[in-house]
Amino acid sequence: DLVGQFIDQGRLKLVDTLGSGSNGVVFLAIDTTSSPQYPTYYAVKCLIKADKGSHLHDVQQQEIAHHMRCSAHSNVITLHRVVEEHFYLFLVLDYCSGGDFFQFLFEGGIPRGDDALVKKLFLQIIDGVEACHQMGIYHRDIKPENILVNESGTRVFLSDFGLSTGRAFSRTYGAGSSYYMSPECIGIHGPITPYSTRANDVWALGVILTAMISGHNPWRRATYTDECYRAYLQDQDFLYRTLPISSGANDILQRIFTSDPSRRITIPFLRLKIMQVDTF
Repeated sequence: DLVGQFIDQGRLKLVDTLGSGSNGVVFLAIDTTSSPQYPTYYAVKCLIKADKGSHLHDVQQQEIAHHMRCSAHSNVITLHRVVEEHFYLFLVLDYCSGGDFFQFLFEGGIPRGDDALVKKLFLQIIDGVEACHQMGIYHRDIKPENILVNESGTRVFLSDFGLSTGRAFSRTYGAGSSYYMSPECIGIHGPITPYSTRANDVWALGVILTAMISGHNPWRRATYTDECYRAYLQDQDFLYRTLPISSGANDILQRIFTSDPSRRITIPFLRLKIMQVDTF
C-alpha cells in the first residue's frame, strides 16, 4: 500500500486509493507545492514496471505514448507526465472529483427524459473518441468505467488507454469488456478476418448511448448465444419495443448495431444524427 508515500521528488503525496483494475491502482495525490488553502489534486495511476524487452513493457509504453498523443483534447483526460521510481511507473493525470461515468449513470446523474444533457454529454464522448481516431489511436475499451466526470456532471473525459492500438485493423479478438465489444471483435466471424478497430469503438458508443437514454444495456454479449442480441438480430425493432427509447433513438442505434462493420455509421455522421434528433 503506497498511501502516505511521496513521489516525484516529494512534489506529490499519495493520500488515498481511488480505484484498482487488472493493470494498476489509481491513487489520489496532493501537490505539496500548491496552496494549503486551495490544494491541487491529481489522479496517479501506478503500474508495476515491466521488464524491458517483455510484451508487457511494450504494452505499458504504448499506453503512455497513445495517451500522451491524445491528451491535448478537451474530452480526453490530461496525462501530465510519467514518473519512474524503483519498481513503479506513475502516470500523473487530472483528477475528476465526479468519479466515473458508470457511477454517474447508476446514481441517476442523467434524469430520465433529460434529452439536452444526454446530447451534451454524448457529443463530448464522441468528440473525445473521434480525436483519438484522427490521431490514429483506437481505444478498444470504451465503457462508462473508462469515462470520467467533472464535479458538476457537465463534462466528461475519455481515460485509460491500456488496450488502445495504433492498428486500424486487428486480429486481437476479445480485447475490451464483453458488454461493449462488437460481434466482430468477439470473433463470431472466425479468426480469418481482421476487424476494424474504428468500427468496434463505434459499437461501444452505441452501448453507452443505450444505457444513457434507457438505463439498460442492450445485451450482455453480442453473440448468437445471448438471448437479447439474438432477438435483436431477428427483429431490428427489438430495442424500440423493449426499452423506453424514441423512434429517432431507435434509428440511430440500428445504424450503430449493424453486424456488418463496413455498413456501420461513422462518427461524423453519428454526431450529425445526435444533433438532429428531437428526443431520445
